[in-house]
Amino acid sequence: MKNLVIVDLSPINKEKLAQYSAKAAATLIPFNGQFIAKGPIEILSGKAPYSMKAVIEFPDRKSAQDWYNSAAYQSIIPLREEGMDSQFHLV
Repeated sequence: MKNLVIVDLSPINKEKLAQYSAKAAATLIPFNGQFIAKGPIEILSGKAPYSMKAVIEFPDRKSAQDWYNSAAYQSIIPLREEGMDSQFHLV
């Protein structure tokens, strides 16, 4: 079964976020991950603490976990923290 990493985020530094995004996309390739949606959200019901969302698809849960825990991805987390306030969820 395919698994998704759902990222809720609000930019805090657009330049740092752009740098992070470019690097993050490259880290997905070895794990067969791909963005299937990203951008500002439209609230249909309730309140949302974050202004944007990204959805990343992986072929399975292990691939998603291995991507997140990879040295390549872990090395850009400090840049992520400078660029956005976020939560990551694996479904």
